[in-house]
Amino acid sequence: MTTAGNAERLCVGLDVGGTKVLGVLVDSDGRVLRTVRVPTQQGCEGVVETAALAVTRLVEVAGLPLSALTAVGMGVPGVVDPATGAVEQAVNLGIDGSVALGSLLSTRLAGLPVRADNDLNAAALGAAHLLGLRSGRPAAIDLAFLALGTGVAAGLVLDGVVRRGHRGAAGEIGHIPVVPGGLLCPCGQRGCLEQYASGSALDVLWPSPSGVPAPAELFAAAAAGDLDAIRIRGAFAGAVASAVRLLVLTCDVERVVIGGGVSALGAPLLQTVRAALTDQASGSPFLRSMNLVRRVELAPSGVPVAAIGASLLGADGPPRRSQPLVQPRAFA
Repeated sequence: MTTAGNAERLCVGLDVGGTKVLGVLVDSDGRVLRTVRVPTQQGCEGVVETAALAVTRLVEVAGLPLSALTAVGMGVPGVVDPATGAVEQAVNLGIDGSVALGSLLSTRLAGLPVRADNDLNAAALGAAHLLGLRSGRPAAIDLAFLALGTGVAAGLVLDGVVRRGHRGAAGEIGHIPVVPGGLLCPCGQRGCLEQYASGSALDVLWPSPSGVPAPAELFAAAAAGDLDAIRIRGAFAGAVASAVRLLVLTCDVERVVIGGGVSALGAPLLQTVRAALTDQASGSPFLRSMNLVRRVELAPSGVPVAAIGASLLGADGPPRRSQPLVQPRAFA
């Protein structure tokens, strides 16, 4: 067990969601020492209090003082300025306008440094870190974390650093039209990928009166031979495969890691997406040369990927806007 005497690199990572905050205490060797889940209180003050509670519980159960921590990193759904910790459009958290969430949490934690970033950036960073350690190349993974949930979006780690883009919109592939004249998207366009490859899309196509999440019920019905379910599952898998193809062909990432709520389907989801990728590449020697099937995998089940990535945010100190975010490496 790490003690206060040698805890100079202890960090906390927080994955802040609309219903819960998942926190991890991570040591200087990159090991998760403790985890905690706290129900999210809505609104700016509620989120700050919830995050602070997660941090204090983690150090309490580890038998450590708050001063043992080097920093806190937090992944937040919304538009985040990682240089200031300001968060905008965090509607799932009940936050209107722009709030200095990082600074507010730092003040609440007696001045402990806090870094904030978008939750998908944190998830991509955590996935790249874990895959890099697994492969023995912890700073060399080009990766996209494809989140399939209410919407569709990706976090990107390229050349070992998080890629946000000019206005923070890198990875917003859910709003790329893929069906000309298709379904109307809330963004104002038609045929956006999000309308075909998200959990919300499945809720529309396969409503679930039983209360079982639509993706699970759909895949179960397809496995039982229901022809409508098989058709809808195939169209959905084809749309997710298109998302994988977009990410590989635009960024040439080594791995596309599928996460988000729909990824809880597990192996059946991965199998159908890989089958769709194989089918899409059947008439194209170019696509076959890309080895798309081998590049896609699921986020590890039961592993707090986003919270681990958030802990890495804290570990590397405050960035300048002109700097890359952080390299997905083991702690030094």
